[in-house]
Amino acid sequence: MATKFTPKNILITGAAGFIASHVCNRLILNYPEYKIVVLDKLDYCSNLKNLNPSKSSPNFRFIKGDIASADLVNFILLTENIDTIMHFAAQTHVDNSFGNSFEFTKNNIYGTHVLLEACKVTGGQIKRFIHVSTDEVYGETNDDAIVGNNEASQLLPTNPYSATKAGAEMLVMAYACSYGLPVITTRGNNVYGPNQFPEKLIPKFILLTMKGRPLPIHGDGSNVRSYLYCEDVAEAFEIILHKGEIGHVYNIGTKKERRVIDVAKEICQFFSLNPDKQIKFVENRPFNDQRYFLDDSKLKNLGWFERTTWVEGLKKTMEWYVSNSDWWGDVSGALLPHPRMLMVPGIERKSEETDASNSDSSVLPKNCVQCYMETPAPMNNPSTQKPSLKFLIYGRTGSIGGLLGKICKKQGIPFEYGRGHLEERAQLLADIQIVKPTHVFRAVGVIERPNADSCETHKRETIRANVVGALTLADVCREHGLLMINYATGCIFEYDASHPLGSGIGFKEEDKPNFARSFYSKTQAMAEELLKEYDNVCTLRVRMAISSDLNNPRNFIANISKYDKVVNIPNSMSNLDELLPISIEMAKRNCRGIWNFTNPGVVSHNEILEMYKSYIDPNFKWFNFTPEEQAKVIVAPRSNNEMDASKLKQEFPELLPIKESLIQYIFEPNKKRFAA
Repeated sequence: MATKFTPKNILITGAAGFIASHVCNRLILNYPEYKIVVLDKLDYCSNLKNLNPSKSSPNFRFIKGDIASADLVNFILLTENIDTIMHFAAQTHVDNSFGNSFEFTKNNIYGTHVLLEACKVTGGQIKRFIHVSTDEVYGETNDDAIVGNNEASQLLPTNPYSATKAGAEMLVMAYACSYGLPVITTRGNNVYGPNQFPEKLIPKFILLTMKGRPLPIHGDGSNVRSYLYCEDVAEAFEIILHKGEIGHVYNIGTKKERRVIDVAKEICQFFSLNPDKQIKFVENRPFNDQRYFLDDSKLKNLGWFERTTWVEGLKKTMEWYVSNSDWWGDVSGALLPHPRMLMVPGIERKSEETDASNSDSSVLPKNCVQCYMETPAPMNNPSTQKPSLKFLIYGRTGSIGGLLGKICKKQGIPFEYGRGHLEERAQLLADIQIVKPTHVFRAVGVIERPNADSCETHKRETIRANVVGALTLADVCREHGLLMINYATGCIFEYDASHPLGSGIGFKEEDKPNFARSFYSKTQAMAEELLKEYDNVCTLRVRMAISSDLNNPRNFIANISKYDKVVNIPNSMSNLDELLPISIEMAKRNCRGIWNFTNPGVVSHNEILEMYKSYIDPNFKWFNFTPEEQAKVIVAPRSNNEMDASKLKQEFPELLPIKESLIQYIFEPNKKRFAA
């Protein structure tokens, strides 16, 4: 047996995910003398909250980044003096691999290759490279097998996910043989426990049961799986790190097997529900391995054993999800029977908490390590691969739709504007058939034309645009499994006794609209309420839209700068230059439900015009009039309110307060343009 290995500086990839976060937290707690560096791109199934036990530790550092970025990986290895790598980062959900196999190749094979190449060029700096694989690389185990697959068994993967993991193992083996890289490979059974993203069976079934919804069983539920509790697995990695022999493979398994249908029944019983009424059989996967069975005797010889019984582990897990049901936010897409649409290439999940002092969002200087290694060529070939994202946008001539198209061009996201009228279902179906989008954006009927007064005299047209069109598009999108980003309005509230002017108490997403004194607001509130029935819709409440295009007549600043008199009431507002890119990110993250889509805080008309005078036109003058005086020159009353943007701020911590956002995105750039 090899002598005990003692690392100094460990890089853990994917440690904001499920298993790796438990490993990281365990090492931080047990070995304060080790420096732990985490590299994670914060994909949809990652969450920085998983690392809460570690983030305040002086020996912990988080870096947001992708293992497929060769320069970044090389830079981290050199500057952090990494001597040990524990490589967990991977796409792991089998259902997703059936719907988007190229992303699995990119992450699991190409990402591993980049990491191995970076290790090679350090010249012997890396003393341990622990590659985390899966039991699925062995393929299906015979029903009558008494002895499980040992580490020398043939690899016979049966789905795109396991095939990419087997491919990554071949690369790891090749770098060990060709370049002497000190590798250890692990292959583990299914893991369960707190913090797991609910696309996996046990947390999915727990959350569905908590919601009183059916538990979808693939096929007849006879498939057998082995389950290990997360803390036992974390201990296994701790032992392999210190006692594992270079060049060896270790199975991390258990002899305790359970049928999928039996797992569902036990979860139902925990919540005192009738399994016969709760379980629903659905279409099976294209291929669903009947059984995985491992021989784990080699790991046990190192001193590891399973500590947590199934009953104890399941009870701990269910209690955690009951207490932390909102840990992941809106996971409705993950709870589908076959959640393939959830996985879209390029998805990133940013943390709700990125203000930790030892957290870096970017650490790579532009030309820091070009001399050290050749950057691998990009894998994507436009002629052979389907675009990872493609947007269908309705609202080409609107201020939001037009700006959205410009942002997509800048980000290199393919998009097309819809040609159909939203209330014409056949036209929408034709658009979707032709464009084949991954996401649909509704930016039609949101901004009043030319203002809210026109809705009072064109009520039927307003109903068609704001209600019928919104519902028809949502229904067509749901029929095709598409997420619809719906730009709506926050002009459905007004200051009241519970949300008084100047109090700082804003209306939240769950509050009921209290302003219906304009027909525009009435139809928007009606549409929002009805759209709650569609779980494929992400409604964004925009208020008093502002952009850096001061020549756009629909820009709030452009409007009030042309008036002789304005009211002076603090309001929540939406800086489109900052917020529209966030809405694209929300589409990638599969965000759903209602969101107050404004910058935090409020700003008054006078404060905006003071900025306009200071940055744009020193000679600008204006006068105020009261809301009562305003009422004499408008047809429909106007909404004034403060929206609580804390939900959006939690998802996007970098979001600026409205006044700071106006200066950074609107007035500073325009000051330079006007000066030029």
